[in-house]
Amino acid sequence: MKLKLAYFSPVNPVQSGISDYSEELLPALARYADIDLYLENDLKPSNPALARQFGVYSARQFGKLKRGYDAQLFHMGNSAAHAYIYRELLNSQGRGILVLHDFVLHHFLIGEYLNHGRAQEYIRLMAKNYGAAGETTAREVIKGKLPEALFRYPLCDEAIEAAQAVLVHSQYAKKLIEARHPGKKVGVARMGVPLPPLIDKTAARQRLGLPLNEFILTSLGHLNPYKRLDSALWAFKAFSREFPASRYILVGSPSPNYDVRAMVRALGLESRVEIVGYTSGEKYADYLAASDVCVNLRYPTAGETSASLLRIMGAGRPVLVSRTGTFEELPDDTCIKVDVDDAEEELLLEYLRLLAKRPDLAESLDQNARRYVAEHGRLEDAAHDYYLFLCQVIGKIAEIQPAKTDPIENIEPIQTEIINQSKESASTLSTQHSALESFEPETLLEEVAQAAAELGMSPDDPALVKVARALGK
Repeated sequence: MKLKLAYFSPVNPVQSGISDYSEELLPALARYADIDLYLENDLKPSNPALARQFGVYSARQFGKLKRGYDAQLFHMGNSAAHAYIYRELLNSQGRGILVLHDFVLHHFLIGEYLNHGRAQEYIRLMAKNYGAAGETTAREVIKGKLPEALFRYPLCDEAIEAAQAVLVHSQYAKKLIEARHPGKKVGVARMGVPLPPLIDKTAARQRLGLPLNEFILTSLGHLNPYKRLDSALWAFKAFSREFPASRYILVGSPSPNYDVRAMVRALGLESRVEIVGYTSGEKYADYLAASDVCVNLRYPTAGETSASLLRIMGAGRPVLVSRTGTFEELPDDTCIKVDVDDAEEELLLEYLRLLAKRPDLAESLDQNARRYVAEHGRLEDAAHDYYLFLCQVIGKIAEIQPAKTDPIENIEPIQTEIINQSKESASTLSTQHSALESFEPETLLEEVAQAAAELGMSPDDPALVKVARALGK
């Protein structure tokens, strides 16, 4: 017998990655449950299929209807779109199941407190949870500063404590919760995304009006200070000197507190960097298909699992990610992981140059990434993980079998050899693809020396020493 679920989540037209996530997951989850959606008051879904397949209600109606559900799912992320969900979770009297997309909820709660005239409550909350250091950080925030220290103070405890159980998308997030709340039941559901059809790069560029002969970098997703765009833009500026037929496209809604355009102007990159804003659907897919390399950096991490990264990988695009948080759980032959330290920019530059010169390496990453998503990122598997966890929490026997899926398309895995460096050495890159082995040592040194000259680095610069070691010296 199916479960009966109350499902709290933003949906489109709310511009949120979790809106897209829920709209993709819900049809697969419907195999296991009859679902009613509870949306922010008076919100009408822009996707008409939701109203056809599911009951759609205002959150204010939940109090009258909640008795008939086996479980209540509350999807929480670190944005204002989840304010009504947070309130309902705290009022759920321990019967809600929290789907925690971001371990750090601090930025969301800053808005909740400061936008409603509750600054002193915010200070008291930070002092209560994190002592004098937390209070000092809170006072900095009130003055208009958003220090990286926010990530050390996740402010997720109230939500976790209010929930009967918590569902996350990575072992990384699970361990963080278990360390802070050892008695809480925590489960992991795989992140699922649709495997997109492959789109011809030339056709995508023609539709977007982009040059066919340029090397194009793309960053897709919300533009905020933690996406490492300063490092990426710096690396691109150095890269574009050697590869003048190149372009960097930023696709995503800008953060109001992060002036990306000013940064681009300061670097003199107005003619080479495009900021196109938020896009979705076919246009988003075209920007992805038009890319030669995607940049999906993130640090500090809020403990999130990036659906946008899986979409990039599923589309068969080589991608650079930060070696941190949930990204560490990805196989090394599906993406290029960049250490987040004082050599980050130099390593980004070297990787970009390598991918531009070695399309065979890019193709290897393409195919490995797409196969990984085809095998490990199925929406059907994600929905079944939800079902098993919900049955475990509410004490029901899981009787419904997972959906049969179509055979994985014929993607031959590329056996990319990975050079494993010592994990104990914090000064070297921990992985490198086998394509590096085909470079002669003299060529590697010439490339490092050229990059150093462009950057004004001396031969004994610590960052340069790290790059040389990472490239096999």
